[in-house]
Amino acid sequence: MSLRSNNIAEFRAVLRAANNIIVVAGAGLSAASGIPTFRGSGGMWRSLDAISLATPEAFEANPSLVWQFCHYRREKALQANPNAAHIALAKLMTPSVLSRVAPAAKSFHLITQNVDGLSTRALRMVHEAQTQASVTSPVPEADIPNPASLIEMHGRLFDVRCTECNHSVPDFTSPLCPALKEADDQHADVIQAGHPEHEINIPIEKLPRCTNCGSLTRPDVVWFGEEVPLLPQIDQLVDEADLCLVVGTSSVVYPAAGFASDVLSNGGSVAVFNVEPVEDDVQFMFVGGCEVELPKALGLSVDE
Repeated sequence: MSLRSNNIAEFRAVLRAANNIIVVAGAGLSAASGIPTFRGSGGMWRSLDAISLATPEAFEANPSLVWQFCHYRREKALQANPNAAHIALAKLMTPSVLSRVAPAAKSFHLITQNVDGLSTRALRMVHEAQTQASVTSPVPEADIPNPASLIEMHGRLFDVRCTECNHSVPDFTSPLCPALKEADDQHADVIQAGHPEHEINIPIEKLPRCTNCGSLTRPDVVWFGEEVPLLPQIDQLVDEADLCLVVGTSSVVYPAAGFASDVLSNGGSVAVFNVEPVEDDVQFMFVGGCEVELPKALGLSVDE
């Protein structure tokens, strides 16, 4: 087997022999669902660098602007649906599917950097499909997608946490508060909305508030510069993995950027599914939309 192979038969042979499989997913996983990646040519939100808004410093300096950015991302996620790659990965969290695709596997985990909640929704969709199918063909209770196989390492946009009492709750309200929608409506046709002369400053008392103590809330996500609470658990999974699938990421944001190289260093295999090739020396490289390449390589179409 040569380095950087795109041979599906060779990949499936490695997949069938793998004991502990991890998937490291990035923004490209959700791109086909219409979620902006905010990298490369899509790195700007309005006229601002989107990455610079995803920091605790940005929130402290201008909570109104950061909440408007997060409102935009929440609305995009609410309008989106899981794509074929999300569904394929959710199916792999089902014991019977995993045993068929990777019969030697003792564990499978999806470690996603995405905060859009689409992987959770894909799990629910696969479970609901199994429930409907069980009406005619009973499904064993143990043979359902395992939510513990999904690790959302950067949190969820739809979890809202208090900046004072740390009370955190899921909230899918759209919009979270009237002021966010009003600001969004005013910016709908303003290309340079991020420039100071066009910025809408929402008073802090009109931003989303804590249902427990009434203080200002923030999205319960891990921003750049903040610690990843689940990192110890993830590090253990990476250390044990003998196969890593890198899906929809060019591996530039740490700590996730180092997971694949750690698996390689430990003697494992790495397969990359991305719209652009990566420079790392990996065993498999499938270039194209992961919503196409991943289900094809796994042998898991939406209809299977």
